[in-house]
Amino acid sequence: MTINCRGELIDLTTPKVMGILNATPNSFYDGGKYTSEHSLLTQVETMLSEGATFIDVGAYSSKPNAALVSEEEELIRILPVVKAILKQFPETLLSIDTFRSAVARSCIENGAALINDISAGNFDDQMMKTIAHFRIPYIMMHMRGTPQTMQSLTQYDLIVKEILFYFSEKITTARSLGINDLIVDPGFGFAKTTDQNYEVLRQLSCFKILDLPLLVGISRKSMVYKPLGSNAQEALNATTVVNTIALTKGANILRVHDVKEAVESIKLCALGN
Repeated sequence: MTINCRGELIDLTTPKVMGILNATPNSFYDGGKYTSEHSLLTQVETMLSEGATFIDVGAYSSKPNAALVSEEEELIRILPVVKAILKQFPETLLSIDTFRSAVARSCIENGAALINDISAGNFDDQMMKTIAHFRIPYIMMHMRGTPQTMQSLTQYDLIVKEILFYFSEKITTARSLGINDLIVDPGFGFAKTTDQNYEVLRQLSCFKILDLPLLVGISRKSMVYKPLGSNAQEALNATTVVNTIALTKGANILRVHDVKEAVESIKLCALGN
């Protein structure tokens, strides 16, 4: 199972780690932490040295009830980060966390290798056409509504079945446009209650039916710390446990804040299987 990133075939048979870099002032965990080019590049260097295959940069917080950010502001935030990272670390496989085709296009033209879209094209009808034009991997996430409304849209009959149907439609559309490299993300925490998140986790192996790489992003989210009465800052151990469960059920990419621990989970899971 491979994806083509800037001409390099990445084998996802062995799971890989995607390090999170938030270029936002209001991310739920590390918002405003990286306020200078030096701090951003230091964090990227750390994640790469710890074993991250991808770095995922976002400039629009998608946490529940996040404030709206204009397209212009998103570009002002993200383009300098993309340029700085690829100038310092030109081999980096940079993923862009955006649902806007114009932002995706600008970042790809400046060297980005993947696009990570929380809306799977729902927020911008030009997104999939843009991905098809540039022929780069596309991460499609499941969600309902928007970050502002998703918490009220958690009514499902059979949640996993409904998510699989959602992806089957998205995959058909993407394939019709000629998009070859697709990755699916069940969208933990997006329009899902804690119980629903764990229902998806329990049935994660069902996503193998799609025959596509599976990305799991649960790092320091409330689903891992609320059951423990904890918080995001204290959720590293809980994140590692849930990531390990996801690996045993077929996750191909772990999207995380803490790269070293995720890489260790992958190595130990491989030894134990």
